[in-house]
Amino acid sequence: MLFAIVSYDKPDALERRLAARPKHLVWLDAAGPSLRYVGPLLDEEGKQRGSIVVTEQPDLETARAFARADPFWEADVFGSQTVHAFREIFRDGARVA
Repeated sequence: MLFAIVSYDKPDALERRLAARPKHLVWLDAAGPSLRYVGPLLDEEGKQRGSIVVTEQPDLETARAFARADPFWEADVFGSQTVHAFREIFRDGARVA
C-alpha cells in the first residue's frame, strides 16, 4: 500500500535541515526499494520548506513509524507532518489505475 508523507519545516529550520541532510539521505538510501517519490517542498524563493515522501508500507501504523524515523525529526526540522494512504493513478505519463 502506498502512503504520502508530507512534512513541513519549522520557520527557522533551514540550517538544521542542511546539517541533518546527510543522515536523512542515509535513512532514505536504507529505505530504497520502498520509496516511490521523494523530494523537498520549495518556497517562492526556491528554499526548502518541507518534504514529500511516497512510500510503500504494509499499513498506516508502519507508515507512521517510518515517517517518525526520519532524522529531520531528531534535528528539530519538522513542525508538522501528515501521513495519508495514497493511490497512484498515473505514473510517467501513463494511466496505471
